[in-house]
Amino acid sequence: MAQYLALDNTVDFEDYFPSMIARLGAEGFIGELCNGFRLLMDCEKGLITFESLKRNSSLLGLHDMGDDELVCMLLEGDLDGDGALSQMEFCILMFRLSPGLLDGTKRWVEDFDVVTEQS
Repeated sequence: MAQYLALDNTVDFEDYFPSMIARLGAEGFIGELCNGFRLLMDCEKGLITFESLKRNSSLLGLHDMGDDELVCMLLEGDLDGDGALSQMEFCILMFRLSPGLLDGTKRWVEDFDVVTEQS
């Protein structure tokens, strides 16, 4: 049995974002991403900073991650080079990290545009 465990050390990643969009709709899903951003952000700066990510990493199950790994997470989504994530950068990063979202992004963005134009 140990030999089978040693051979199968891969981690399966299940992308729940497409099913969340199907259930919540585009507007509801974007709202949930924004809620996630607010959960992780530094309230004084309005950004996800290294300090706020480190402080809230246990909420994400990332309590075992080192500082360098947390910095890499920030840098992955930091588009303007300020070392932190704005709400837009966070949402873009979440889309980029979800293979299932990339397949349907155009349709969901169009759905969201229709919803926001009607509001």
